[in-house]
Order: sequence, then C-alpha cells, then structure tokens
Amino acid sequence: MAAHRDKPTGAKAGWQLIGTEKRFENNVCRLREDEVQLEGDGKIKYAYLERDDAVIIVPVTTEGEVVMLKQYRYPVDEWCLEVPAGGTHDSCDAALEEVARKELREEIGATAQSLKYVNFFYPANSITNEKSHVFLAEGVELSREQKTEASESIEVHLISVGKAVELARTGAMKTAPCALAVLLCEPLLSRLDQHRPTADDLLET
Repeated sequence: MAAHRDKPTGAKAGWQLIGTEKRFENNVCRLREDEVQLEGDGKIKYAYLERDDAVIIVPVTTEGEVVMLKQYRYPVDEWCLEVPAGGTHDSCDAALEEVARKELREEIGATAQSLKYVNFFYPANSITNEKSHVFLAEGVELSREQKTEASESIEVHLISVGKAVELARTGAMKTAPCALAVLLCEPLLSRLDQHRPTADDLLET
C-alpha cells in the first residue's frame, strides 16, 4: 500500500499512516480504519468517525433569558438538557453563521439580532475528528414554529443566565459539548444577566 500523507503532525510524532479503509458511511459520518506504523516495530489499526463540523448556539432573548432544550437522546435513552446545535453535513457549504441561524429556526423557532463567534473545540478527539464551533446569539425572539426532524423530540425552556451557567458548572447539563459551550460564553453572558429567575429555573434535569 502506498503511504498516505493526510496526518502530517502524526508523522512528525512517529505515527506513520500506511493505509486507510472506509468501513461504513451514511449522510452523517464515515467510519474510517487506518493502519499505522508506530516507532519501533509496533503496528496498530485505529478506527474513528470522520464527521463534518458542527455548530452549538447559546441563545439569549431580549429579556436576558437563555433558551434551553430538553431533548430525547436515543443512545442513552434519556431526556438531556442542551442548547441548540447541529452539524454542517447537510448545509451545502453554507457559512457557519448561516448554519447556526438555520439551527435556531428549526430547533426553537427563533431568530437572532446578532451572532458572535466564540471559539471551537473537539468534542471527542479520540473517536472523531469533528470540530464544534460555538456562537452566542443575542436578541433572540421565539416567533416561529419549530421545524424539527422526525428523530428530534424537543421541549423549549427559558432559563435565567445565572441558572444556565450553574447547570453547566455543576454537571446537571449532561450533554458535555453544550455545557462547555455555555461555559465558554460565560464572560459574555455575565453582561446580559438581568438577575431575574424564571419559572423554568426549577426545571428538573
């Protein structure tokens, strides 16, 4: 097999990519298995998911409330507290901001006056190459019906900024990428906090 060269940093670290095979593919991800020569005589096979980038949006209304979701997640069979998020696999090369606005429309039926790019992170870098890009959405208005997919069961809740940060810090928000997105936005959220509790602050997680 000819040497592959799409892992230049790995090559410098002594991970020489010998070959790669695609084991499975659908419209969301690809399962890739690489044969890798390590320093010395070690040779391994490393399987991981290739996934397109994702966006995670922390939406704040004009009243200073964070729009959060309770979404049923089939793999863990639980309702999980989250913020809107979605992949770019079906976005036809749209800009990340455009994808973020689409997710707001579809998941919570909302528009936003402004979107600020905050940062990105790798949500699970031992099993996927996916990047998660975080946006803070301000001036969010819940003015439209949700356009969820058949596999999406979503409840929308309005949480005070302080409570949203608390849920992320204490681990009550079990969907780790969403919790990290809230914490990355915390310095920006602090100026939007109107210190008014909402009825949904008592939401069971």
